[in-house]
Amino acid sequence: MSLSSPPRSLPRSTPAGQQADPVAILAFLDAVESRPDIEMHSLMVVRRGHVVAEGWWAPYGAGRRHFLYSLSKSFTSTAAGFARAEGLLDLDDPVVKHFPEFEADITDPRSRAIRVRHVAAMASGHNREMMGEALSRDRDEPVRGFLLIPPDQEPGSVFAYSQPCTYTLASIVQRNAGMPLTEYLRPRLFDPLGIGPVGWQTWPPGRQQGFSGLFARTEDIAKLGLLYLQGGRWDGRQLLPADWVAQATTKQVANPDRENPDWRQGYGFQFWMARHGYRGDGAFGQFCVVLPEQDTVVAITAATWDMQAVLDALWDHLLPGLDRAGDPARQDELSARLAGLALPACPAGPAPADVASAPYPVVGVRGELATTLASVSVAPRGEGWAVTLAEADNTVTFPVGAGTWAVSTPADRHGGAIPVAASGGGTDSVSRKDGGGLRLEVIFLETPHRMDIELRPDGQTATAAWRIPPLFAGHLADLACP
Repeated sequence: MSLSSPPRSLPRSTPAGQQADPVAILAFLDAVESRPDIEMHSLMVVRRGHVVAEGWWAPYGAGRRHFLYSLSKSFTSTAAGFARAEGLLDLDDPVVKHFPEFEADITDPRSRAIRVRHVAAMASGHNREMMGEALSRDRDEPVRGFLLIPPDQEPGSVFAYSQPCTYTLASIVQRNAGMPLTEYLRPRLFDPLGIGPVGWQTWPPGRQQGFSGLFARTEDIAKLGLLYLQGGRWDGRQLLPADWVAQATTKQVANPDRENPDWRQGYGFQFWMARHGYRGDGAFGQFCVVLPEQDTVVAITAATWDMQAVLDALWDHLLPGLDRAGDPARQDELSARLAGLALPACPAGPAPADVASAPYPVVGVRGELATTLASVSVAPRGEGWAVTLAEADNTVTFPVGAGTWAVSTPADRHGGAIPVAASGGGTDSVSRKDGGGLRLEVIFLETPHRMDIELRPDGQTATAAWRIPPLFAGHLADLACP
């Protein structure tokens, strides 16, 4: 984790004070909250440099970092922009130039022709995601594994969203700077923007991932978007070169074959072009949407499979309310709505009397919803329970509220803090003469992920499944900011 002085906040205003309609923000909230497949975690709207709307769906909160998934890529792009300005890389450098120890291994002409600009634009010439293949070729040095696989077409000619492209870009920055991305960005980006502690997961050989793994607050996302909206300027100072901002947020490669309309508008340097403006985004609804024409940035964290639906709601409801003051009398309604945002807790019911504290082995969940858990233990605590989740090599214990969220930050067996919110109650979904089982819902508060657990006293077993499974393993230790 990187440390700094306390984060500084952006100025606040009402929507009407910045020529934005509070009714449009209310309509956006109505649209996303009416969708059971969209679980919102946070929203921040920045208009003309002022936060005009912000809210967190409890038990998520403003000070909580959130796993950004591929929105991390836009921070990596920013690091590359600084590195280019400092002469640590050039966009036209062959990638292999920065890894001279691979020279003898990388013999394919197309592999040797991959340039920094190509990996920055997801245009290495490969026609698919390369993560698995790169790791299978060289798990200890994925850049080498990636370069050992000849591109299918000439580099720069085809778009393919591929994690090793970004990891290679991040590796070049870290190798040449002699430090991790968080350390490199601290004096250049994080401190000037007032971004507090962050964390970034690593990949072999100990480099921060670049393509994913960053944990940051919603306001940190908004600040990154505002830096780009302002052409790289902050507090009257040019932090990030304006030409990098222009190139990163301009289409560098076409991607017309993508399924969803806002994913086929072209790709810049780790930014997606969109039907309106451009954005960084991450799996399951992590967004930094920049709307230059409207002088607006929208930051969102969420948990959903349907990210296009979130953008559709922005375009249909929020966008039309920019550049119109609307009805300021609706401001009180909006303020109350934003202050009261909350995710419903697990419905409480009478707990079965025979839920024992002995570990319940986890059984019966297969496929993508499967977890790494081996067993679940539960014991009464106050009006709720204490639950222990156990993996093969790790455990964590935390309180569970009865029909309400119990928020805590327990330490796992290795001393790592894992912020959680948990609620539970009895259920009659298990056919038993003397009652049902115990259902638990566990939110890992620094991620988009929630786990549903059911203890079955009749069979002394448990089931555990993700609402939306983590993309990368989902071990307990990975569900918190490193």
